[in-house]
Amino acid sequence: MANDIRICDKCNHIKLKSIVPKLQKMAPDTEIKIGCKSYCGPCGKRAFIYVNGRYVSAPTESEVLTKMEPFIKS
Repeated sequence: MANDIRICDKCNHIKLKSIVPKLQKMAPDTEIKIGCKSYCGPCGKRAFIYVNGRYVSAPTESEVLTKMEPFIKS
């Protein structure tokens, strides 16, 4: 089953150029959706990724990638 991964293009705590390739490597069969998620309060304070129905957040991009790993479907 494909994963549902969404990231915000306005987030100040992630860089699209670096995070998208990492997400594609973690979930190669997934189309990553990029755009505003209307999650502006937390988005302004921490990095976040929406993955399979859950908002996963952390202080940095690398930490949020680590925290989201358990939610990736094989």
